[in-house]
Amino acid sequence: MIRNITVGIDVGTHTTRVVVCEFVKGENTPRVIGMGTAPSAGLRHGYVVNAEEVSKSVRKAVMEAEKLSGVRVRRALVSIGGITLSSEVGIGTAVVTKANKEVTELDVNRSIAESEESIKNPNRKIIHTIPTLFKLDGKDVLGHAEGLNGSKLEVKTLFVSCLEQHLEELVGAITNAGIEVVDVIASPMAASLVTLSEKQKNVGVMLVNIGAETVSIAVFENSNLISLQVLPIGGTDITNDIALGLKIPLEEAEGVKIGSVIADYPKKKLDEIIEARLSDIFELIENHLKKIKRNELLPAGIIITGGGGNFSTIEELSKSMLKLPSKIGNADIFGPKNKVKDSVWFVALGLALGGRENARNGADSDSLLGTLRNMKKGLRNIAKQLLP
Repeated sequence: MIRNITVGIDVGTHTTRVVVCEFVKGENTPRVIGMGTAPSAGLRHGYVVNAEEVSKSVRKAVMEAEKLSGVRVRRALVSIGGITLSSEVGIGTAVVTKANKEVTELDVNRSIAESEESIKNPNRKIIHTIPTLFKLDGKDVLGHAEGLNGSKLEVKTLFVSCLEQHLEELVGAITNAGIEVVDVIASPMAASLVTLSEKQKNVGVMLVNIGAETVSIAVFENSNLISLQVLPIGGTDITNDIALGLKIPLEEAEGVKIGSVIADYPKKKLDEIIEARLSDIFELIENHLKKIKRNELLPAGIIITGGGGNFSTIEELSKSMLKLPSKIGNADIFGPKNKVKDSVWFVALGLALGGRENARNGADSDSLLGTLRNMKKGLRNIAKQLLP
């Protein structure tokens, strides 16, 4: 019997994580059957600086996941992050070509292609193409533009991209580890598949992932991604601050931060150190919200994930600074039987979930994966194009 297996590989600056999932007929959510981790090496702020070290980390994490799952991992979906990951909006127009003025798929594609030309950068590779608004003869289109009648079609498109060199190096390092990269998904997009509901995405929500050296922020509204940004700050900065503030070694400071080292340090001073750096992070987030005109305007608030967000005071601090509802993210989509509670796994889980459409038995897609397909329209084979 052919098993429906999907694999997600999240290569983070601090840790590489692999998740193996199995989709069982009759069950709505996948079963996590194997997980593997390895300390990451060869990365800086999320991009590759030593490909061989990255390959070693991937091989080690994959071997652990294979041992636990009993499945040989040959292909996987992979996340892309790092400080060069960002989004940009392009505007395009197309004259409706049919004699009866009916908008066709060709007209839609031409308007999207023109919006891409308006933001084209030869050094960047587009990962996701997301049409966020159509207008026909100056009026907003509610729903699909195809089939409507008019003369001029306009589109506003969000493009998520990163430096092409960084994407090629990541795909090459994973390929050299013996894994075929079937697709590449931006880390915040993968995490959103697990942590955000359609209702949250519709009314307006921000997903914040606080990693080791970066903070990624993704804003959703009307069920679409409307902005994505990665900031060069993270949990390592908190560790450095603790080491300086308490005059202790970095290794001990990391243990104090995550709670694995219990020492007689002044709790008030430790809290002040942590909250000062978190305040810096939330100030940068607030600046981004102001830039896109969404500060204090997201009803579903802020969802916080990542290893750098595991602090008891972070929700209250976020609420007070951003004036929005705030909470730690969870993976409720996997149901009450889900044993993966730590949000550091959510990117890898989202990748495995998104990989269902690439599974061997051609399982039917659901609405969540349909959303993913729309986000990646026209770019389904990006990873294969990059393989040597």
